Amino acid sequence: QYRVGQLYTISKHSHQESEKGEGVEVVKNEPHEDPVHGPGQFTEKRVHLSSKLPSWARAVTPRIFYITEKAWNYYPYTITADNHSLQCSFLPKFSIYIETKYEDNCGDSENIFHSDKILGDHEVSFLDIAFDEIPERYYRSLEDPRFFSSAKTGRGPLREGWRQHTKPIMCSYKLVSVKFEVWGLQTRVEQFVHKVIRDILLIGHRQAFAWVDEWCDMSLEEVRAFETQMQVATNQKLGSQHP
Repeated sequence: QYRVGQLYTISKHSHQESEKGEGVEVVKNEPHEDPVHGPGQFTEKRVHLSSKLPSWARAVTPRIFYITEKAWNYYPYTITADNHSLQCSFLPKFSIYIETKYEDNCGDSENIFHSDKILGDHEVSFLDIAFDEIPERYYRSLEDPRFFSSAKTGRGPLREGWRQHTKPIMCSYKLVSVKFEVWGLQTRVEQFVHKVIRDILLIGHRQAFAWVDEWCDMSLEEVRAFETQMQVATNQKLGSQHP
């Protein structure tokens, strides 16, 4: 069920947040077979975000700026970016690597990745979609899990301690690596990107929860059709020539 909700939310959110010249352009979205993980889906997107950068970042980026995102979704395991990493259009020394695993628990699995990418100092963060703060400009009362109640599923609102007593529940585990090898800006940029990713994860999962009545009755085939429909509409909104 989470898989359907995730696909629905990403498609709807991308369409809502995109406007001409800015937003998420879908370049490829096609089936992909992996010898280890089996059948999955490959997507390539360009995230155009020039106007969404802070002023100090806009000062060192060109007017037309985008990040290329490549993702392999073998649910319940996904990779965003490969060994070449998620890259921006003009900074070859900037990369983001995100590995994701989904498990039916409240976030109590330890060392879930067993990855050689966990090197040196790293930070473990727990995100609470109901009670962690998000930027004020993204707050919508209708998407607040503390107040939302699903008419179809009876889920919500989420109260203090919901992670310990809510059923069903699942956790999205993320291993995020950010590299920006430019002297004088490295720490600032890497911290900024981690903060942006945290906000995106919080907002996206809040929306998935609050939009549950829109997607809970959809099959995987139906949500894939919706995804294709939104992809075409979003690319048209951006003025893209890709199908």
